[in-house]
Amino acid sequence: MRGAFIMAESSNNWRESLKSEDSFRDFITRYFKEHSQLTGMYDIPSYYEHYTVRLDSKEGIVITLETGVTPTGSGSVAPLPFKQKESMSIEDFRKLILHKKFADSNMSLADVFQTVAGVPSSDEQNKS
Repeated sequence: MRGAFIMAESSNNWRESLKSEDSFRDFITRYFKEHSQLTGMYDIPSYYEHYTVRLDSKEGIVITLETGVTPTGSGSVAPLPFKQKESMSIEDFRKLILHKKFADSNMSLADVFQTVAGVPSSDEQNKS
């Protein structure tokens, strides 16, 4: 079973699971049993965003986003980071993905979580 899941994950089978509420719930449940949480970040010299996604049996998918300003110069003090937490059901997350038009059809599940968390991609950073 584990080998089948890894193979399905590597071939972006999560997109196929979107077709059914039950299939997507099974996929997400297996994903978080294997990975426990997903983390990512966006850092530029003056600003950062770090996010963590986990599955909770009561709250559903929980996305925690921490943003902050990196201090610049000597003696400067950065404000405390801002932490935001959002919870949604697996089905609400599936519907969000279905209604969101992703530009790149090769996006991984981690890319989707990053987009949902509101963290800019490295491509967006390179455009500035």
